[in-house]
Amino acid sequence: MASSVSTMNRIRANGTFTEAATWRDFGAGWRPLWAGFKEYGFSVEWHDFECQSPLELAASFHPESVEICLNLEGHAEFDLAGQRKEVPPGTATFYSPGRKPLEARRLPRQRHQFITIEISRDFLKQRFAGNTAGLHPHIRGVLAGKKNISSISEVRRLTTEHQRLIPALQHSPVPLTGRAVWFEGKVLELMSEFFFVTGENELFCERQRRVATERVNKVISLLRGNLAAPPDLLELGRRVGCSPFHLSRTFSQELGMTIPRYLRQLRMESAAKLLLSGKFNVTEAALEVGYSSLSHFSQAFCQTMGCCPNLYPLVKGATTKPA
Repeated sequence: MASSVSTMNRIRANGTFTEAATWRDFGAGWRPLWAGFKEYGFSVEWHDFECQSPLELAASFHPESVEICLNLEGHAEFDLAGQRKEVPPGTATFYSPGRKPLEARRLPRQRHQFITIEISRDFLKQRFAGNTAGLHPHIRGVLAGKKNISSISEVRRLTTEHQRLIPALQHSPVPLTGRAVWFEGKVLELMSEFFFVTGENELFCERQRRVATERVNKVISLLRGNLAAPPDLLELGRRVGCSPFHLSRTFSQELGMTIPRYLRQLRMESAAKLLLSGKFNVTEAALEVGYSSLSHFSQAFCQTMGCCPNLYPLVKGATTKPA
C-alpha cells in the first residue's frame, strides 16, 4: 500500500489536508470532538463503526504529526519496514507518518471504538522547547524534522485513568468558551504520559507504579500466549516476581477486574474471532480456548459477548462451520 501517495491524495491543491474522505462512509461513526488541528495544533476525534473489509487508515494521518490512539474496541494492525505490530482492544500507542510508508488498517467484521489525538510538529516544538530531556526517541525524530522516518511506539495497556478520560473527551464538562483550554490541558497530560521515557531520577512512587504496570502487562502476555491452559496464579506470581496475593491485588487495582475475569474475557474474544472465521464450530472454538464443558462456554460467551455463540456469526454477518 502506497500510504505516502494516499496521504498526498488527501492534500488539496491549496495545500489543505483533509481526512474526511477516509471516514465519509461511516457518517456519525467519525466525530471530531475538537477540530483544532490547523488553528491550535491538535485535534481530538471519536470513532465508532464496523467495517466489512479492512479499512486502510494511512490516508487519515496528518503529515508531520504524531497521533495517539486510545483503542477501546477492535483490532488495528500497523506495518513498518516489514514489521507488523498489532494494537488489540484495551490498548494505546502513538505513531508518526513519514514519507516512507506507515501502513495501518482496521480489521473487518469487528466493532471499532477508539479516540485519536492528532498533534502537529509545530505544537510539539512549542511545548517541548527547552524540555527535551527524557523525550521518547520517536518524538525526538519528529522534532528534528526527520520527515522520511515513520515510527510507531510500543503498545501499552489502557489504564483506569484512560477509561475515565475517554467519556470526558466525548462530552466535555466545560462551557464552549473554555473548551480550547480544557482540551489543550488534556492533550498536554497525555503527551507528558506517552512522550517521555523513564530516567535515572525516577521517583520511588513512579517506579512502583511502573513495576506494577509491567507485571500486569506480563501477566496479560502470559495469558494470551496459552488461553487453553494458562498458568495458575501461583505460577503467574513466580514468573512476574511477586507473591500471588500481591499480584492478584495489583492486577485488580490496575485493570478493575480479577485475573480470572480478564482471562474469561480474553477467551471469549478469541472464541468470537474463531467463530467469525468460519473455520470453527462452537464445540471446536470452546475446546480451542480451554473449555471442556459446552454449557459453561455458552454461558460465559453470552455474558461476555451479549449473545449465544451459535448466533454470534449471524449477528456479525459471517458464516460459521456447522456445530
